[in-house]
Amino acid sequence: MTDNITKNPLPKHIAIIMDGNGRWAQQRGMGRIRGHIKGVNTIREIISASLSVGIKWLTLYAFSEENWNRPWQEVRGLMLLLLRFLQRERQNLNERNIQIRAIGRLNKLPSDTMEELYKTMDITKNNDDLILTLALSYGGRQELVDNFKKIAYMVQSGKIQPDEIDENIIASNLYMEDMPDPDLLIRTSGEMRISNFLLWQIAYSEVYFSDCLWPDFKKENFLEAINEYQKRDRRFGLAYDNRN
Repeated sequence: MTDNITKNPLPKHIAIIMDGNGRWAQQRGMGRIRGHIKGVNTIREIISASLSVGIKWLTLYAFSEENWNRPWQEVRGLMLLLLRFLQRERQNLNERNIQIRAIGRLNKLPSDTMEELYKTMDITKNNDDLILTLALSYGGRQELVDNFKKIAYMVQSGKIQPDEIDENIIASNLYMEDMPDPDLLIRTSGEMRISNFLLWQIAYSEVYFSDCLWPDFKKENFLEAINEYQKRDRRFGLAYDNRN
């Protein structure tokens, strides 16, 4: 599979909905948090695969805005898992020239987790081999609501006029204005839903659904998704492929 991955067309930005951790654990008679712990190993593997192939942007849907409604024990377990991941992986990520970013309503994270997140982002801010973005307390609709509020305040303060609002204004007021739109969106576990993820940004993304539960998603599955992407004709609404 690796031999089939070429540099052109290579997706610049891959976004992943990491689904199936809880089901993986339940199928094995374990508590759901055990599936999330196992899923962290997959994250490590996909980060390494991204570096080896040459992916520049990788965005992981780590914790949705809706996930706050899960049982408090699972929520706290996820927050502790994130905290420990940041503490244990920070030096390794920095040495591998990986920059950590985050999008979402980060102020809702527990203070200890938020402290470790911002510390990691600060330490890795100048790295550029891979930009790893964690979507935390994130929702696509919520991002658009926050976006529209910012633009409304801009209009109210006289910085822009209503008729100046266009796609560029909206894009520049998203959580991360310099993030390129994902070329490829991957979702694991066999579910075929977008689940409120990057709703503005994935307008023209190629979508790949895998039956693998996230803890079982390996490098070869990741490369298979990229290989499938490279076979597709991205027309962006055009009637024909005008690439030369």
